[in-house]
Amino acid sequence: MSGKYAFTKSLKEVRFLFCQTAEHSAATRSFLTRAYPIMKKNNPATPIMLREAAGTVPKIYARYEFGHEKSQSLEGLSDKQIEETVTSLVKNEV
Repeated sequence: MSGKYAFTKSLKEVRFLFCQTAEHSAATRSFLTRAYPIMKKNNPATPIMLREAAGTVPKIYARYEFGHEKSQSLEGLSDKQIEETVTSLVKNEV
């Protein structure tokens, strides 16, 4: 499947954690507002979970086959840097 956010076959789940109001999560919220519809359209069978909690530092988790999981902090990153981080996690095999 071609597409900007076409996930690797071994990716089973993506989770975004962030604060719904804090300034340190603003870029993450902006990125998700823009990119979530594209990600979901290109990967309808892969769960993409958005978890909002007050005071939470923005972070992404990617779970692959056999329970392997990688996470990356999104704190302090710009929208473009978040895009690069997400792309590297969802396209790489474990």
